[in-house]
Amino acid sequence: MHDQPASKAPRRRHPLFWVPSLYLAMGIPNATVSIVSAIMYKNLGYSNETIALYTSQMYLPWVLKPVWAPFLEPYLSKRSWVLTMEFLMAAALGLVAFSLPLSGFFRLSLAFFWITGFASATQDIAADAVFMTTLHPKEQAKYAGVQGMCWNAGSVLTSGLLVTLTGRLHDGMHYGWVTAWMAIIGFIAVSLALCGVWHLRVLPPGEPSHLKGRGLKSAFLSLEETWVSFFRKDQIWMMLLVVFMYRFGEGFIERFGQLFLMDSRAVGGLGLSNTAIGNLYGSLGTIGFIAGALLGGFFAARMTLRRSFVWLAIALNVPHLTYYYLSVAMPHSLAVIGTVVTLEKFAFGFGSVGHMLYMMQQIAPGNFKMSHYAFATGVMAATKWGTGTISGFVYDAVSRSYPHFFLVVVLLSIPPIVLAKFAPFPQPDSASEPAPTTGH
Repeated sequence: MHDQPASKAPRRRHPLFWVPSLYLAMGIPNATVSIVSAIMYKNLGYSNETIALYTSQMYLPWVLKPVWAPFLEPYLSKRSWVLTMEFLMAAALGLVAFSLPLSGFFRLSLAFFWITGFASATQDIAADAVFMTTLHPKEQAKYAGVQGMCWNAGSVLTSGLLVTLTGRLHDGMHYGWVTAWMAIIGFIAVSLALCGVWHLRVLPPGEPSHLKGRGLKSAFLSLEETWVSFFRKDQIWMMLLVVFMYRFGEGFIERFGQLFLMDSRAVGGLGLSNTAIGNLYGSLGTIGFIAGALLGGFFAARMTLRRSFVWLAIALNVPHLTYYYLSVAMPHSLAVIGTVVTLEKFAFGFGSVGHMLYMMQQIAPGNFKMSHYAFATGVMAATKWGTGTISGFVYDAVSRSYPHFFLVVVLLSIPPIVLAKFAPFPQPDSASEPAPTTGH
């Protein structure tokens, strides 16, 4: 049975019924897989190198999602894919929680986190498609801010408030780390299940795909046509190099920043508790990111992307010096540490606008705008995956010295600025696209 078009009045609900919950349900599993899992494994006694290597691989689904996106369309509606993935993520995270007391929990939990990652990346494809095919362009612009804030709210809730709660369960109520994390991961699983139940009632179907019911062959043909047209774009390889390198240094910060804050001072870390990490890295850091993204959007709109791009790249990369400062000065004051971390995240938010707008305005335009934007974000995700994978080896190569590690990160942040200076702009400047404020 085919879903009716989203334009039918009986199937249409006000966007505020489903846009906030949809993007909240996208932010929660992304943060759980990419951030919370690393903190959990650190609490359970694993080394930085092991955590960096294995948790970085779990970001691979976001790298590969453009490959399987066309294969979703011939079989289920966009709404059905969202619902299926939300219930699958709830089940997978529930199994993560149940696996923690078992002797082979590390491999089991990694496997279930992998399932969560693939389901989350698939949900992203379908949910963005529901948003873009249900709402008219003016409505999309109207709810873009809600979309971004709710995605980041999912990240704040998960990597901030819930990580803080694990610290209170362990330090304040004296539960073991296994019990504390079982409770929190279980809570996340239940939250996603409740989102699925809510979306059963309110989520629109989205526009039916032109591939619906046409089978696997049509998906392969669509994928081939999309890829061929993508690599025929003018100066595409240089643009992809710019996209890949833009956040290269930031990839190391994302993977090792929280581990540095958690490590004991005896090994060069700052020795912060889960409660402090949740407040600083999750809550305050995300608020700084959102504020930076909003101001970065205004800055780019006022100057145009072409004129502001280098400055946005500088804003994102130069503040990596903050972590080098922390590793050398090793301040004890939470106020100082919090200010420095929030400053870095503010700069990241400010500069990341240039990254997203460059993909949206210079790479995506054409007959396959949605797919080509997904390809570009896949390259962006490849940076996060690649830098996370090698970060543990870099840390080991510099004798596990945090000052040396963050100095390497600062040096690796120079090439992105140079590339931004020479970035090609084959498309005219556009002020028609709203600056995204999501972190994905």
